[in-house]
Amino acid sequence: MDIGVLTVPLGGEPIDDAAAYLAGLGVDAVELGVGGWPGQDHVDRERLLDDEAARQELRGVLDDHGLRISALATHNNPLHPDEERAATADRELREAIGLADLLGVDTVTCFSGLPAGAPGDSTPNWVTAPWPSEHADALDYQWDEVAVPYWSDLAEHAAHHGVDVAIEMHPNMLVYEPTGMLALREATNERIGANFDPSHLYWQGIDVPEAIRFLGERDAIHHVHAKDTRVYESNSRVKGVLDTTGYADEADRSWLFRSIGYGHGEDHWKDVVSTLRMVGYEGALSIEHEDSLTSSREGLEKAVDVLDRAVFETEPGDAYWAE
Repeated sequence: MDIGVLTVPLGGEPIDDAAAYLAGLGVDAVELGVGGWPGQDHVDRERLLDDEAARQELRGVLDDHGLRISALATHNNPLHPDEERAATADRELREAIGLADLLGVDTVTCFSGLPAGAPGDSTPNWVTAPWPSEHADALDYQWDEVAVPYWSDLAEHAAHHGVDVAIEMHPNMLVYEPTGMLALREATNERIGANFDPSHLYWQGIDVPEAIRFLGERDAIHHVHAKDTRVYESNSRVKGVLDTTGYADEADRSWLFRSIGYGHGEDHWKDVVSTLRMVGYEGALSIEHEDSLTSSREGLEKAVDVLDRAVFETEPGDAYWAE
């Protein structure tokens, strides 16, 4: 199991410098933004698609530092009711899949997207309850008329390239929890699976090791983000966890994204790692730093420190004591 990093927080420095820094921390893999909200500071997607020499240069930089690419990231909304925005997101995602194929990378991470609630609406609509009944109707429309047709076609594109599409379960997207993730996989093909990011599950009250078992036992985990969250009960007891307070107003929020170990302790992360191994996941734990209480470098360094003690570096041995 590898310790990885989504390199977006280091986007202000050249990739060679970022790679040298991460390798010095003991990081094994990088997840590189190639479009959408992660941007593409370290990877010019369109250039690399057309330029083998540029792809070789990228491989060389990473090889020099002993790093592999765990995934290419393009998080956006290909189901957006604005046709131009949806088309941009779709192009980014399809090109990311094509680039992953050319680079020998087996995974692209993304969001499921979120449609409007009905034809002609202009704003994406996150439905969280089946009543009043128009909300249930909206959800049926989103799945049956928008999401399943789009993702069925996209899944075939991914299968053609031999690339897994790892969807981050994210509130304000259509797929935000494990049963929805499994429903989309079952409606498409096995190339569609989860980028298992526990940070969004914690504040929803989801048991993360149980969610790993639920998806992992169905071979539905393609990639994993290492990202923590802390629920602050002094606020959540009053206003719950559906909190629209700005992320910069830390003291007033019901929950915050935190560096690994600052939301849940080291024992919990060892349980996460162990459960991932139980279900057969041996890929990267890609650290996504979004803790506003510390700097990017300090957050990354503290996360690596915790995960370094949690991950297994060797293959499982024989259970000789049971023979």
